[in-house]
Amino acid sequence: MEVSKIDYPQFFDLVSRRYSCRGYDSAPVSREMLMAVAETARLAQSACNRQPWMFLVIDTPELREAVARCYGREWAHEAQAFIVALGNSSEAWVRPCDGHNSMYVDVAIACENMCLAAASLGLGCCWIGNFDVEALCRELDIPACWSPVGILSLGYPKPEQAAPEKKRKNVDDVVKWGKF
Repeated sequence: MEVSKIDYPQFFDLVSRRYSCRGYDSAPVSREMLMAVAETARLAQSACNRQPWMFLVIDTPELREAVARCYGREWAHEAQAFIVALGNSSEAWVRPCDGHNSMYVDVAIACENMCLAAASLGLGCCWIGNFDVEALCRELDIPACWSPVGILSLGYPKPEQAAPEKKRKNVDDVVKWGKF
């Protein structure tokens, strides 16, 4: 089935343009821009409005280096800022029937808001999930009750950095109507 973007052209365009940027130029990102991105996380929905999150905005050279070392990929050292997304399981809603804790889902929703906000502001962003949790907690003095869920790298994409063609499954492969 062909998906039409006629009803939401701006949003569809934004989602289509968003990509995992892995090449940043050296232009700094203002705190105003970083706060604009972070504000979208604050506004995200969460189960029972528990908001079990905290976001560490990292923009000083020393702390940016510390975060980049916790990831270990060379391109991360080019990022002009990071947002470290933390979740607190004890603050999250828990589904009564099976004990599912919503913290990771809630934080992921907030992170996606920030990824889209970054794209809308012309910033590159990459959601990093493969990092050394213990080292990150040590470097940033993260208390034990907070779990790092993800790191968002931010910066202005290098001029030669182009959004790659998205390789996604066909909509008919991921959407079912009615019962499975």
